[in-house]
Amino acid sequence: MPEFSNKLDIICLESQAFYALVEEVVGRMKEKAGIEHDKWISDEEAMRLLRISSRTTLQKLRDEGAIRFTQPSRKLILYDRDSILAHLEAHAKETF
Repeated sequence: MPEFSNKLDIICLESQAFYALVEEVVGRMKEKAGIEHDKWISDEEAMRLLRISSRTTLQKLRDEGAIRFTQPSRKLILYDRDSILAHLEAHAKETF
């Protein structure tokens, strides 16, 4: 019979690091299960894909029509993942 220790290990993470870890785990689980990404993503995920840290920049892209979004309720705005990837691809520079 295995012996169990009464020792308790506690790991502390900042909330931002915790949520990033959760996103990463969920993403890997979806990949393993063959589940595709969500079409509509949160502003945090949109900012991560775009590699930006400013909500103002995200709003500017939305206002200029550079990326698609939907607003199912007053305080909820979701972004089209494919539109963000297309925006990045449209601004990619070809190699020499």
